[in-house]
Amino acid sequence: MARRNLFQPPPPPAPSSEAAGAPRFPNTGTMTGMKSTLRDMSSNAVREIDPALIEDDGPRDRLAFGPEAVAELAESIRLHGQQVPIMVRPLRDQPGRYQVVYGRRRLAALRVLKQPARAMVRTLDDTQAILAQGQENSQRLDPSFIEKAMFAAQLGESGHTQNVILDALAIDRPMLSRMQKVARSLPMSLIEAIGPAHGVGRRRWEDLADAVRNSGIDFGKLIKDLDAGSAGLSSDDRFESAVQAIARVGAAPARPAMRDALRQITSEQGQPLAELKSGARSLTLKIDNRQNPGFAAWLEANAEEELQALHRRWSDMQT
Repeated sequence: MARRNLFQPPPPPAPSSEAAGAPRFPNTGTMTGMKSTLRDMSSNAVREIDPALIEDDGPRDRLAFGPEAVAELAESIRLHGQQVPIMVRPLRDQPGRYQVVYGRRRLAALRVLKQPARAMVRTLDDTQAILAQGQENSQRLDPSFIEKAMFAAQLGESGHTQNVILDALAIDRPMLSRMQKVARSLPMSLIEAIGPAHGVGRRRWEDLADAVRNSGIDFGKLIKDLDAGSAGLSSDDRFESAVQAIARVGAAPARPAMRDALRQITSEQGQPLAELKSGARSLTLKIDNRQNPGFAAWLEANAEEELQALHRRWSDMQT
């Protein structure tokens, strides 16, 4: 049998009883999948888009970058061109406009240069955009702990589920809980005054959060003093300055606690854990054995060790 030349078109089909106008390849099965694949390949093509048509709002995975960082990148792009495309997605309610998924600093630099942005255009929903943003982060400079914590907080405030946040940041639930605790305790204005602090890990940020919680610190004055005394310092050094300033406030005589002030303590999931009663002479922690029998038994067995660890952390902040 002769082999058919694969580069020749197939012979026309024999007449059949089908309707004259019926499509040869229906939109089912393999053809539907092929069309979907072709659309995806087309969406990955790099286009040139006017930066003025690209919005840069949405959850941020980085603390604000300064003009120096943008100017440095702009000069690099001017000399060598934009080597890495950004990713954008079309805005459904604004035809012809886009929202950046990742590449905000590159977009800012291109705006300075008044150059079109080389961009991949993808049609993504909110969840897909967050996952793409988080995955792209893993391919470049790893965000600092506090940047990840603030990104997680923004995602939570935007209504994203916990599973989406975990996948976007590639973290587990205990780490997310720690990040949420820090984000709740520190005002954004203080974090922005310090910066990303890439050399500062989770434990020190947690210690800082513990130090300011219920301390009565005037954050406005603290940030003003920090800005005045930290000009030219690195972000890590500004963190150290903030720690020292907060320690000085903590070393001052504490204000008397309100008599019999009662505070309800809950878990990260909002379940009641304990009552903390602050009186003129004592601080009492009360756990309901009926609500949390397992936790109460564990705390009873480990109270000495855990209190000693808390005391060590408190002592370290006084030095």
